[in-house]
Amino acid sequence: MNFNLSRAIDILQGKLENWLENLTAMLPNLVVAVLVVVFFYFIAKLLRAVAKKLLDRFVEKGAISNLFSAIIYLITMGVGLIIALNLLKLEQTVTSLLAGAGIIGLALGFAFQDITANFIAGVLMAFRKPIQVGDIISTSNYTGTVEEIDLRATIIRTFQGLHVIIPNKDVFQTPVTNFTKTYDRRIDLEVGVSYAEDLERVRDIAIGAVSKLPYLLPGQEVKLFYHEFGDSSINFTIMLWIHYPDEPGYLRARSEAIIAIKKAFDQNGITIPFPIRTLDFGIKGGEKLSEMTLHHDKD
Repeated sequence: MNFNLSRAIDILQGKLENWLENLTAMLPNLVVAVLVVVFFYFIAKLLRAVAKKLLDRFVEKGAISNLFSAIIYLITMGVGLIIALNLLKLEQTVTSLLAGAGIIGLALGFAFQDITANFIAGVLMAFRKPIQVGDIISTSNYTGTVEEIDLRATIIRTFQGLHVIIPNKDVFQTPVTNFTKTYDRRIDLEVGVSYAEDLERVRDIAIGAVSKLPYLLPGQEVKLFYHEFGDSSINFTIMLWIHYPDEPGYLRARSEAIIAIKKAFDQNGITIPFPIRTLDFGIKGGEKLSEMTLHHDKD
C-alpha cells in the first residue's frame, strides 16, 4: 500500500481550517465567557468578605464564619462557571459535572453520616448558643465546665479533673442541664426523725438551723414538708434556695445545711433513728420469741 503524502496533508489542512473556523466563530462567546468568570470572581470575593463580616457579629467561632464565607465564595464561582460553559455551548458538560457532584455528595453523605451529623449540630449550636464556654452543664451522664465547642465535639472538664469529649449531635439531641443559666438553685434535703418526736418542734428547730446559713438567697423562705411514714422514721424534706456559685459551692452549701441540722437535733435531743426491723414469730400459728425463750429455759 502506497502512502499518499499529499492527501494526508490535505486532510490535516482541512481539519485545521475547520478548527480555525470554529474557533473564530466561538471567539466572541469565549471572550464573554472569560469576562463572566472574571466578573464572578470579583463578586465572589466581595460576597465572601461581606458574609464573614456579618457572621462575625453573630457567631463567636471564627471557624464557622470562615466556613460559611468560603461556601458562599465557592457557590458564586460555581454559578459563574456554569454560565460560562453554557455560553460556550457545553451544556452537556455542565449536566455531567452536576450529576457527578451529586453522586459524590450522596456517597460521602452515607459514608460520613455521623461526622456530618456532628458538623451540622455544631453549626446549629454556634448560632443558637444553648451553651457557651465556661458554662457548667450536665449531659450524657457527665457534669462539668465547658472548655471548648468546635465543629465536631464539645469538650467539658468534670469536677474530678477529667476531660470528656462529647459529640455535638449527642449534646444537641439529648437533654442538657445548664446550671450557669439558672443562677439560683434549690437544695432539697431528705431527713427522718423518730416517731416519738414532736413534729412541730422538729420543724421549727430544723428551719431555724438552716436559716442561719450564709448561703441562703434573700427573700426565699425555707420550707419543710413531712411526706411519709417510713419503716423506722417519719421523713420530711427541707428546701432552701441559694445563689448558685458553682458545683463545689453547691455541695458546700448542702454539706453545711446537713451539719447545721444534725448539730441542732443533737443539742435539742431529737433522734434521727437507725433502720429498725421487728421480728415476730407469732404470726398464724408461729411461736412468739418470748415464749420460745421460756420454753428453752424450762428445758
